Amino acid sequence: MKIPYLSIVFLILIFLGSFFGGYIYQVSPFELHPDSILLSPSLTHLFGTDRLGRDILARVIEGGKVSLTIGVLSAVISSLLGLMIGVMAGFFKGKVDKATVIMIDLFLTFPTFFLLLALISYMNASVWILVFIISVTGWMGMARMIRSESFAISNKPFIKVLKVANVSKLKIILKYFTPILAPIFFISFTFGVGGAILAESGLSFLGIGIMPPQISWGSILSSGKGVVDIAPWVSFFPGLMIFLVVFCLVNISDFLQKFTNQKDSN
Repeated sequence: MKIPYLSIVFLILIFLGSFFGGYIYQVSPFELHPDSILLSPSLTHLFGTDRLGRDILARVIEGGKVSLTIGVLSAVISSLLGLMIGVMAGFFKGKVDKATVIMIDLFLTFPTFFLLLALISYMNASVWILVFIISVTGWMGMARMIRSESFAISNKPFIKVLKVANVSKLKIILKYFTPILAPIFFISFTFGVGGAILAESGLSFLGIGIMPPQISWGSILSSGKGVVDIAPWVSFFPGLMIFLVVFCLVNISDFLQKFTNQKDSN
């Protein structure tokens, strides 16, 4: 089982480039250049320019901050929410578990992306609004996995002994449940980051996500759809960034899953 070093390196480089690349490549992502409209990639403009003469590389760097921030924060919140709900259902069982199952099934009744569209139609999109909406619609998978695993953990003899000994429920959850559930949490988190970035990109591509003057990879991708036949680089480079991040995260998630399964089998 090989560690996905290449995926980890690519991911680190993309994060560093997005958050610190602007200090090295000091070109404004907002400045208009009427004499540089739709220039193809060159030494002057490495990723080319868009139909307003703006530098695509500078915009990809700036947009990466927004897309990655939304992806990471949404994944953190939705994973923590799913973890708490799943542990409560598996630990307390009974009415708490039934109520949790009904709530999860209710959310899963609606396709996630259409639920996103429904919620965003009532709110003005911003980074924090998108983080909130993607988090609210992205915790169910995590909760189901954690609930299932929590049931198995709560039936272990040492957990039953701790309950009989009147050990604090919070102590049992934090000290004994958390270490066992940590691998599942990190696997879900890595998938969650990729899913959140794709969700934000999809909304921005449809024109209901990040709005100007803010930039995201999805909004840059959307801005290039009208000129894709004559200037494919406008959409190609932000699309490439989204692909690389999601692909790297999937590789890392697969490794974590195989590592966890191998550890459990031993």
